[in-house]
Amino acid sequence: MDLKYIIKNDKYISVKQVLKEEFNISSRLYLKLKNSGHIFLNGTPTPYDKKVNINDIIEIDLNFEEDNSNIVSTKMDLSLLYEDNYMLIINKPAGIAIHPSIRHFDTSLSNGIKNYFDSINLHRKIRIVNRLDKDTSGIVIFAKNEYIQECLISQMKNNIFKKEYLAILERKS
Repeated sequence: MDLKYIIKNDKYISVKQVLKEEFNISSRLYLKLKNSGHIFLNGTPTPYDKKVNINDIIEIDLNFEEDNSNIVSTKMDLSLLYEDNYMLIINKPAGIAIHPSIRHFDTSLSNGIKNYFDSINLHRKIRIVNRLDKDTSGIVIFAKNEYIQECLISQMKNNIFKKEYLAILERKS
């Protein structure tokens, strides 16, 4: 995924200013992009403090590999509800943990997502946007890169991203 911005006026002085103000890039992601050469000015890798001019094109390449070897890959049946280049939405059944832990070292939903990412040759960290308790079923969103995760979490914090819950109860005699 590329983020792209064309300088239309003299509001911005540097590439860094555009990244912070137009894309709301976090400091942590900004450092990763800067250090890995994934920031481009007019198609050429650029230093972050490079001066910009009207009609300059700033692009950010977010399609870089990440080490996800900290999670064991476990084949499991996943109920995929939606997937695109940016996110994966899963219907999580009750009884499965989201994160690996001592008790769920290789049986968590993240282990299944790691296996799925491996099967589609996607080398990215497992980035959970929302969480559910182990015994709760429902929708869990996984971002396919750090930028999308930050955007969705920011939307949740600012009440732009809405969640609704439906509970189904059954009375047993």
